Formats: sequence, C-alpha cells, structure tokens
Amino acid sequence: MINLCELQDNEAIQEEKQRWLRRYNFPTAIGAIDCTLIRIKKIHVNRHGNEYICRKQFPALNVQATCNAEEYFTSVSAEWPGSVHDSRIWRNSSVCRVFRTFNNAVLLGDQGYGIEKCLMIPYRNPATPREEAFNNLLKRERVIIERCFGQLKQRFPTLQNIIRLRLLVIPSFIAACFVLHNVAKYLKDEAVLEEENNDNDNDDDNLDEEDNNDPAQEVQRREGQRKRNELTEIMFQNI
Repeated sequence: MINLCELQDNEAIQEEKQRWLRRYNFPTAIGAIDCTLIRIKKIHVNRHGNEYICRKQFPALNVQATCNAEEYFTSVSAEWPGSVHDSRIWRNSSVCRVFRTFNNAVLLGDQGYGIEKCLMIPYRNPATPREEAFNNLLKRERVIIERCFGQLKQRFPTLQNIIRLRLLVIPSFIAACFVLHNVAKYLKDEAVLEEENNDNDNDDDNLDEEDNNDPAQEVQRREGQRKRNELTEIMFQNI
C-alpha cells in the first residue's frame, strides 16, 4: 500500500500535491479522508458490550482510510469499534501525527472531523460567496474517498455484508482487503469498478465531537480556521 506516513521529504509531498492538481483543483491537497462502517457478527456485541454498536444501531468497526488522486488507498486504520467517533480515530492515528508535521499539505474531510491546518472540512454555516465556493469545491473533490470505498466493497462483497470471523482477526482481514484492492488496481483489474457506489454509512451528519476543554485541540482548531480562510481567498481569486 502507498503509505502517507512515509512522506517525509518535501519532494515527495510536492509530487503528491502536483498529482492532485493534475486531476482536481483544491490547493495543497494530497488526499481525502473518511471513515466507513464494516458490519460484524452480533455475537461480538454480547462479549464486548455496546461499544461496537454504531450510530446506525448495528454492530460494526469504524474503519478510517485515506486515498490519493489516483484512487489508491494510502492508509487504513481498522481496529476501532463502531461507536468511536471519526474525529477520535483521526487524533489517535499515525496519519494525524505525521500530517501535523507538514507545513503546507492537507487532507480533505467532512464534518465528522475537526478543522486543522492539515485537515480541511467545510464551513459549517457558510456566510459568504467565498465560503460557499470553498464548500462546493471541497465536497466535490472529497467524494473521491467515498468512490474508493464503493469500489473496495464491490471487489470484496463481504465488506458490504457481515464479516463472520473472530473479532481478533477482523482488523487484519479488512486491512488485507485494502492492500489487495490497491494491488488489483495497479494490475488494472478494474472489471468490478464500472459501477460505483457512493453510499457511505458515515456521511456529513456525523458531526465532529469537539472537545472545547482541550487546549491543544483548540490550538489545532484555530490554526485550521486560519488555514481554511487563507485557502478560501486563494480559491476565490481563481474562480
């Protein structure tokens, strides 16, 4: 799997940004991020409690992934119970730790995440044409990750249904599906990708659970808001 966490030098980061701009228009973006719910057997809930019951009221894992402009998955985190919020998974991920060290590269996310200088989300209540333009562009380009999830689940239909394995091995099974999907795309085995499924279980109504009592998170939020405003001005000039 192409690994975002291995992007340590400026040359590699610049290459990813140029790859994004060859297909899309969002400045400084190098990928998109989202979570998707993968159903598991109900028996796991009986053993581990309600932490695996997601907001859709079925037992699941909440799987976070990122993708690049060429629709390859670039990271996956598949060990979190379904009740865990997207923003918490992000804050505890290796992708988050690495991206927070970048100066001028962003991922595109939805309202399930909090705004940071390295993670752009839409304005919750856009008040100006510029903010509306920012939201429209971000939402239009962020959908790439939903398309990738749809392709993955078509290639491995068990991810659309219920994984009937021991809970201990399910995260490894899911991660293997992501890796094999990348391999299949690289080998141009795209027969199952003709029909795309953009119906993602984790959509924009899953709002970020902001922790206003966490000073570190507040700093990240303010920096993210400043970055978003800067990008909004750049984008508006080019519209």
